[in-house]
Amino acid sequence: MRYSKLFLPTIKEVPAEAEVISHKLMLRAGMIRKLASGLYSYLPLGLRSLKKVEGIIRQEMNAAGAQEVLLPMVQPAELWQESGRWEHYGKELLRMKDRHERDYCLGPTHEEVICALVRHEVRSYRDLPLNLYQIQTKFRDEIRPRFGLMRSREFIMKDAYSFDVDDEALDKTYQAMYRAYCRIFDRCGLNFRPVEADTGSIGGHASHEFMVIADTGEDIIACCGSCDYSANVELAPALSDEPGQDAPDEAMRRVHTPGKRSVEEVTGYLGISPKCLVKTLVFTSDKGPIVALVRGDHNINEVKLKRLLRAERLELADNLTVSSVTGGEAGFIGPVGLKGRVRVIGDNALKGIKNFVTGANESDWHLAGVNWGRDLAWPEFSDIRLITKSDPCPRCKGGIEFKRGIEVGHVFKLGTKYSEALDVTYLDEAGVARPIVMGCYGIGVGRTVAAAIEQNHDENGIIFPRPIAPFECVISVVDVTDEAMMSAGERLYGDLLESGFDVLLDDRRERPGVKFKDADLTGIPLRITIGRRIKEEGRVELKLRTQGKGGATSPLLDDAAAEAAVIFKAMDHMGSALK
Repeated sequence: MRYSKLFLPTIKEVPAEAEVISHKLMLRAGMIRKLASGLYSYLPLGLRSLKKVEGIIRQEMNAAGAQEVLLPMVQPAELWQESGRWEHYGKELLRMKDRHERDYCLGPTHEEVICALVRHEVRSYRDLPLNLYQIQTKFRDEIRPRFGLMRSREFIMKDAYSFDVDDEALDKTYQAMYRAYCRIFDRCGLNFRPVEADTGSIGGHASHEFMVIADTGEDIIACCGSCDYSANVELAPALSDEPGQDAPDEAMRRVHTPGKRSVEEVTGYLGISPKCLVKTLVFTSDKGPIVALVRGDHNINEVKLKRLLRAERLELADNLTVSSVTGGEAGFIGPVGLKGRVRVIGDNALKGIKNFVTGANESDWHLAGVNWGRDLAWPEFSDIRLITKSDPCPRCKGGIEFKRGIEVGHVFKLGTKYSEALDVTYLDEAGVARPIVMGCYGIGVGRTVAAAIEQNHDENGIIFPRPIAPFECVISVVDVTDEAMMSAGERLYGDLLESGFDVLLDDRRERPGVKFKDADLTGIPLRITIGRRIKEEGRVELKLRTQGKGGATSPLLDDAAAEAAVIFKAMDHMGSALK
């Protein structure tokens, strides 16, 4: 591709709308342009990277035995009503009517559609296993789309769906997909970690997220420093290994705490450790009101609590509900003297606590010297808090550290959740109809490109991993009006193209500084500069995007393909060594 013919509108200033690095740089580098909130047009440079990722995905999915299909984006409401998700999915599901007043939606995912296909085509156990995937546009009406391609409303996704005869067969398919995902993100040149994760609204009984490690990541990952354990903090077990307190029971007493609501304010005022205070939180759910208790130095984990309750909906209660359950107001509520029958769940770390402080359900007052079994009933205990750095690794008891990550892929064991709801069955060897056991496997294609930029950039722009760079190499001709320079550039350009390299020839009538800045901004891995040295020494300058100032010179024109092959092989070797 010649730069003079390429639609590549780069910009110097950081757009005001952009918050994260990838959004800023993709706009500046002319990769995307905003059409409306959460809707983006992919320009040629951005689409090239997108297609590189798609190519890697297709190769690995095909190698793992999956077959590509393409399903409709517009989906009939009947399917979603059949699965029970028409109402449950919420406002992210963009609903619409056709001219006949029939209800449809834009597909945020395709479990229902793939089930409708398979239930009409698969009859026998002989038709299984089956794994179908697509790379296609999705739409989720996010309440607050932000961060460019990181959280847009319309996005490109690879979604695969597997169909097996039983859980054992699903386990094999799941592991094959897990390994394929590792190869995909490894081939994309990303530093990533697979982590145990919550299944969320998709459902199922097991899942892993694939997280690109980046300081700007929204997700927090709990990682062990001694073993390979990694989990999203929403799922990581918090092991309570502190011994119970051995102290005589104190008398429960009211203490005046005027205006002291927060843990820090109350404990500072009373001169106690946050470990000695019990926080009380009231939730509403489809299972009724719930009172959750955690230690003052811990934080509630709503995902764990929701899973424990097996609830479809869980949210913090409003002030009216809080008052009806406790009789108090936020900041002063506690578990002593709750009104009516309400389910009370305490975190495991509270099992051995004695003489603790909690709200008195009266403004400006707390209770001290509170003890289980005497002043209030023992609650139901479970792990309902977020893991902390002081907790041991759930697997090996080693030390826990936290990293930030960007979710780029997610794999689920769905089981029979959708096959039972949508009547997707097969006949076993005895002729008995059984529900097909499913898995699903997603990758955000645009998000993978954005995550690569979040992980690989500097003050000058993007630093693309070679496998997903829009071009592998840019040839910058310093002065296109100079016949010797331009002739050398054309010759080198032709040789590299013939050798199979993805090359951009910068043949613009621009100053060298402009060309170099654009090359750095767009993140092309290798820059070959043809300047005065070509006439004086017969040499060109080579510079890797990962290098700082300067570079190396080489008589590249004598054997362009061989020299470039050596450079790229060294780059690939360095990338593998870093992992």
